[in-house]
Amino acid sequence: MANLHFHYGVMSSSKSAALIITAYNFTKNGTTTEVIKPSFDTRFSNSKIVSRIGLSCPAIAMKNLGGYIPNANTRVILVDEVQFFSPSDIDRLVHIADTENKIVMCYGLMVDSNQQIFPASRRLIEVGAKLHRMESPCQINGCTRLATHHLRFDSHGNVIHAGEQFALGDSNFKSVCRLHYNEIYNQKNKIR
Repeated sequence: MANLHFHYGVMSSSKSAALIITAYNFTKNGTTTEVIKPSFDTRFSNSKIVSRIGLSCPAIAMKNLGGYIPNANTRVILVDEVQFFSPSDIDRLVHIADTENKIVMCYGLMVDSNQQIFPASRRLIEVGAKLHRMESPCQINGCTRLATHHLRFDSHGNVIHAGEQFALGDSNFKSVCRLHYNEIYNQKNKIR
């Protein structure tokens, strides 16, 4: 089994729910597991990972992973919202996976709402993490295509084309297929 994994998908593709279920299953079979989240992510809780479907599990909130040392008996490390960490944090996880023989499973977004890959996500690809795409349908009514992109909107429904790559919350985002992304983003249309 690979010891470094990256589970990625668009918003609402059940990444956090999958992490919580994975943590539950490992813990249930007696495998010591540590769950980490970026301290930047305070949407639902500072000390838990909470999915939109109501599942939750305790987590250690960390600003960065530079000084992170897992407990000696920990076998699995699960990291939520990995895109909010830095490339050097990913290098720390690689070091832990390779030298301490621990399984590291990261969950997060690959790209932002302007089709730019997040630096931590890029680093996971560069270091050879096993990739697992989590699929979800386009959120445009009636569309059944695979959601692969995010649209970000202001309070008036206009597409945002610039700004911070790191933004919390999902009320101003919509996960869409490539066709609808290009149609709405490039035409500067409002959401339907």
